[in-house]
Formats: sequence, C-alpha cells, structure tokens
Amino acid sequence: MKKRQLLYGLATFVPGVTKLAGRGAGSSASAGYCYSVWFRHLVLAGHSGLNTVPATVAELGPGSSLGIGLAALLCGSERYLAFDVVAHARPSQNLAVLEELVALFARRADIPDAQAFPEIFPRLDSYAFPKHLLSEQRLQAALSPGRIERLRASLLNPKARDSLVQYRAPWSSEAVLERETVDMIVSQAVLEHVDDLQGTYRAMRAWLRPGGFISHQVDFRCHNTAEGWNGHLAYSDLVWKLIRGKRPYLINRETFSGHLRMLGEEGFARPYTRPSQLPSSVQRNKVAPRFLDVPESDFTTCDAFIQAERL
Repeated sequence: MKKRQLLYGLATFVPGVTKLAGRGAGSSASAGYCYSVWFRHLVLAGHSGLNTVPATVAELGPGSSLGIGLAALLCGSERYLAFDVVAHARPSQNLAVLEELVALFARRADIPDAQAFPEIFPRLDSYAFPKHLLSEQRLQAALSPGRIERLRASLLNPKARDSLVQYRAPWSSEAVLERETVDMIVSQAVLEHVDDLQGTYRAMRAWLRPGGFISHQVDFRCHNTAEGWNGHLAYSDLVWKLIRGKRPYLINRETFSGHLRMLGEEGFARPYTRPSQLPSSVQRNKVAPRFLDVPESDFTTCDAFIQAERL
C-alpha cells in the first residue's frame, strides 16, 4: 500500500485541504496533445463506420484547456460543449492553444505519434494527416479568417447567444443539456474519474441523437495509489474510502468488463474496443471481494479505447 496516499486522503478531512486536491492541469494545455487526441478519435470513428462530420461535439473532462473541442471545430464541427467537475480552463490559455492549432491545421500537420506523446492511446496504424476524412473545401470553410475570429470571440464570451463554445463546470446531471442534441461525445482518460459512471452513460445516451456515438479512452491503472499498476484492486472498500477522503475526484476502480456491461444496459450498440494489456501486479486471491468475480481479462487490461453508437 502507498501510505502517503492514505495519509493524504485522511488529510483531506481537514478544512482547506480539499481545495488543493481539486486543482488540476493535465496535458490538454498543449496544442499538439489536443491535435493528436482529437484525430485519434476521429480516425477511429471512420474506421468504425461512424459519423466523421459531427455537427455538435461534447467533451467530458476537458481539463486545463478546450483544445480537443477546438480541434473539432477547426475540422468543421458547428458547436462544442465542454463539461467538467472542476473549472480548470482559462480564456487566455484557450486563445493561445487555438492559435497553435490553427497553425497545425494550416500546414496539414501529421498527427503526433507515440514518439511525441508516448502516453497517448489508442495507437493508430498511420499518423498521416487524414485527408481521406477532411476535404479541402471543408477545411477551407472551417479555417476561414471570419470563422477563426468567431472562435476567438466564442472563447472570450462562451455565454453569448451565438457562441460556438459552451463550457459548464461543474455539471452534475443529464438535465444540464437538452436531449438528443449531440452527435459525438468524447473523453480522454476521464471516465475512470467519474463517480456515477452508470448515470454518466445514461446521460450520454440521453444527449445523443439517434446515430450519435461516444468515443472514450479509459485508463484502468492505479494513478499512483498503489505500488503495482493495478494494485488498487486489492484495497477493501473501507481503505479505498479513506484514500479517497474528501477529494472532489480520484478514480472509480471500475473495470473494463464493467464499462461493457453498462454500455449494454444503457442501450448502446455496435461497441468497438481496443484494449491494451499488461501482466497483472496483483494475484486474484488478493483482490478486494468486489473484484473476485470479474473476468480474468480485467486483471490485465490497463486501458481501453471504447466507441459505441446510440441507435
């Protein structure tokens, strides 16, 4: 056990410490990171036979910038909705990321690969700029000076009536958005942090139009709460509650099979998955009771890319 994590969790019961625990940044402040993540989701949507021209894109947990959504808008999407538990993104940072993204699109830059960002999954077979998905006509319209200026204005005033960007933090229920108004919902290493995961899948289905889809990369590793990559599965519910403390979020310890089960229960169809594997760091007979009956593959699946459609 990582005693430091337990002590920190206990410390969050002290007034003021939870504010520090809620701060975050992440890699999304990098335009290259956002460009790489967005195109991985878009390219694999094409591979799955899903809509690669989503008019409205929503993102869960954008983190320190709205760059992934800005990349979607620069591909021709018409509206971007960002939902986070804690507000991290700042207008000045978003404007800087936008300018860097415009430069990447202007030169039709290749997608940054595993050498540039070794921690980004899923992997792609080709990192060439996806010209087969983005016509020049579409790109020229999306990158026109007038539209770029409108994007800048949207970042400065997301509450304006004609804003292309909406940023809502915190959000807590599916009522935050109208039903059947979204074409694609994306997240990158976020769903492992969601407490009410089943409710979130239910909300996503409610938001999607028929034919809309979800696209998520999920990380099942311990996030530094244990010595081995999945050692957190050995903690009892009580120990885990103490490690979590009063932090606004940590990880939910849901397994890959749990995600697939919820997809089916909430009415998603045609799931396409790309799991990655690592040897388990914990023996099955050492895990907490709640994990004793999960499939053996859950002990070796360290992350997974998941896309599924709402019929």
